[in-house]
Formats: sequence, C-alpha cells, structure tokens
Amino acid sequence: MKQHTEVIEIQNNESAHRFEALVDGHVAFVQYRYSNTGEIVFTHTEVPRPLAGRGIGSKLARFALDYARDRALRAASTCSFISSYVENHPEYQSLFE
Repeated sequence: MKQHTEVIEIQNNESAHRFEALVDGHVAFVQYRYSNTGEIVFTHTEVPRPLAGRGIGSKLARFALDYARDRALRAASTCSFISSYVENHPEYQSLFE
C-alpha cells in the first residue's frame, strides 16, 4: 500500500458547512450538516479527478472525524466514503455509537 506523505492544509469553511483543502488549484471537501439532535452528519466527500490517488480524501476524512472527536460530537454519515473510511479505521467507530 502506497503511503501518502503529501502535506495539505485543511480548513473548516463553516459558512459552507464543509472541510476544504485547496490543492493545485482544485478544492476537495467533506460536506457536513448538523442534525436536530446536534450530531454532525457527513453527507458528501468530493475529490476532483486531477487529485485522485493522492490520499486527499482520506486526509479530509481523518480531519473531519478528528474535528468531531475533539469536540465530543456524535457523528453520522450518509457519505459512502466516510462510512467506508470508518469501517477501515476502528478508532473512529465510537463516534457513531
């Protein structure tokens, strides 16, 4: 498995409800919303095709999940990428219990 060591800066764009990374002129992001019960719900992850295969989606997922954990938020996901990431990274599963 290839290790992705590229450093990218990720920011929480609160007004757009997404965690964003600007890489090589492209914006990759994880979209989120808050439920009525205060859960953070991850709804969509998008990595533009020119950035594919560089581990950027995984870095965004880790950032988003760490954001939830650091704020003691319960999480939910309707995003297949985030759901798959959590299945492969059991350290985040407690956010969804």
